[in-house]
Amino acid sequence: MVTGGETGRGFPVVAPGRRKFLQLAAAVVVAARAQQAAKPLRLGVVANCENPDAGIRRVKELGFPTCQVTVASYDGATAKSLRAALDRYGIEGTSLIVTGPGPEVYTFRDGPRTVGLVPPKTREARVMALYKASDFAKTAGIPAVQRHFGFLPEDPEDPVFKPCVDVLWHVADHCKRNGQTFRCETGQETPIALLRVISAAGFPNIGVNMDTANLILYGKGNPVDALDVLGPLVMGVHAKDGRYPTDPEKLGEETPIGQGKVDFPRFLARLKEVGYSGPITIEREISGPQQTADILAAKRYLEGLIG
Repeated sequence: MVTGGETGRGFPVVAPGRRKFLQLAAAVVVAARAQQAAKPLRLGVVANCENPDAGIRRVKELGFPTCQVTVASYDGATAKSLRAALDRYGIEGTSLIVTGPGPEVYTFRDGPRTVGLVPPKTREARVMALYKASDFAKTAGIPAVQRHFGFLPEDPEDPVFKPCVDVLWHVADHCKRNGQTFRCETGQETPIALLRVISAAGFPNIGVNMDTANLILYGKGNPVDALDVLGPLVMGVHAKDGRYPTDPEKLGEETPIGQGKVDFPRFLARLKEVGYSGPITIEREISGPQQTADILAAKRYLEGLIG
């Protein structure tokens, strides 16, 4: 059973301190980036791989060299099918996106009780799912696992804080043993709240998937400025756009890239300054023909910025 505080892993939570932690994390990030040194910033797309062959074939047809993937099942047959599809179409699978089990309602009112690893009711089942996802990713040859952590508290003395640190420790340890990084996707928490929990967990294989729109949609920050806090930890990027919330009950509105508040020229320039050289993965959270049209328009726009 995964529990919180001291009992979860047999010793107390001890934060290593920001400077020491960032030195450790930077070493892991540098090593990961060194493997990508021969590759420039390159584009990717989020791929729904409920049917692995169809999902990866679509990535190829859209003209992307990389993708992050979602799957319907973490069984061995699906992992082998996904690996075969990635090889067949010559696509680099960069990360496995994990959600659930159970509903996750992305609103201000229901989100704190349903999203990520923060809610105690679903925490243990979701940690077990992350273990399975990590094992799946190892079989499929995907080097990272990621998910939203949830509405993390600002106060480190909040009783929710230590259980969150503990659960992140367990997940990162499992991913480390599988030779993977674990990435917390930005969104429901402020950048400093996320940094505080990552630092306290103390595993240098923990990083961030920087979602450019989510910080805006939740009113938690500006993605350009967030790189001042989280830049050394960025291991993946979601290129997405949106507007700030103006209704206290509703998130901001996601928009096609270039029509929201994300300053992509400044964001990409700042990414390069902090040393990021990995994929820029387009995410458009609608469905149907308009999603394809928006993804292709975003691809053309971002190609002009990254060269």
